[in-house]
Amino acid sequence: MANHAQHVEKLGFSRFLVAEHHGVPGIPGSQPAQLATYVAAHTSTIRVGTGGIMVPNHPPYLIAEQIGLLQSLFPNRIDIGLGSSVGFTKPVREALRQGEPIELKARLEDDVEELLGYLAGTGAVSSFPADNARTPIYMLAGYRSALTAAKHGIGVITGGPLSTQADAIKAYRDNFTPSEFLDEPSAIASLNIAVADTTEKARNLLLPEAHSQVLSRSTGVFDELRVAADLDLDSLTAQQKKRIDESLAHTVYGTKDEVAAMLDDAAQNLSVEEFLVTGDIPDREGRSYSEELLMHLM
Repeated sequence: MANHAQHVEKLGFSRFLVAEHHGVPGIPGSQPAQLATYVAAHTSTIRVGTGGIMVPNHPPYLIAEQIGLLQSLFPNRIDIGLGSSVGFTKPVREALRQGEPIELKARLEDDVEELLGYLAGTGAVSSFPADNARTPIYMLAGYRSALTAAKHGIGVITGGPLSTQADAIKAYRDNFTPSEFLDEPSAIASLNIAVADTTEKARNLLLPEAHSQVLSRSTGVFDELRVAADLDLDSLTAQQKKRIDESLAHTVYGTKDEVAAMLDDAAQNLSVEEFLVTGDIPDREGRSYSEELLMHLM
């Protein structure tokens, strides 16, 4: 993780965000605030943060304390993304002491409002170290969460198919209300991106994650990712192969020229300030090369 952050820092990427997952082999991001602290301590200039802290998993007051501590340790380098996802399976949700997903989703709006109050210094109690609305806050958002972000005057990071991202970002911009955190809207679009010398090589970088996601629908388990050459694609059903193709259709991959054209179109269609490069690529050498090629396009 530290080596990866140092690599993209040298390349000139502006941010490095870590996620929150529970019960997923091969992903170390079960505690994003702690992991962000580790990454920030091993880098010097790149902004570091979470993408994101899952609000249903934590008391808002505790999240505020974590954010304030991060900001005090690494002033003006921290960005915080907030998510609404709950545990992937019922056993994971029970282990996290969560309630039913529908109850957690219904509580999200109130939890976000409470959290932002602590960060702005207007909460029922004070959190320390005090943040005083210094830390940029983003909602990881579909359409509904984009409206939450707009209502509270914080940033938004959208994901998923470009068409749904476009709708969410438009709704966010149309409904944005300035706040202590932001005077104007700030939108980032997350895309699975891979660049290589050939289209096939780029596709193979993203194939393992798509393969794992499709299989998880049948097994309920995300297996640790393996490089494309080690995947048993022949054992997949026709429906599973179709779903993999559909998943990859929502990603951005190809040669430098192909990816440049796709990102150009995406930037115009989405009207965003920034792209967040996502996608778990087990081929570390291929990932590093992809990031180098991608920075040449910026």
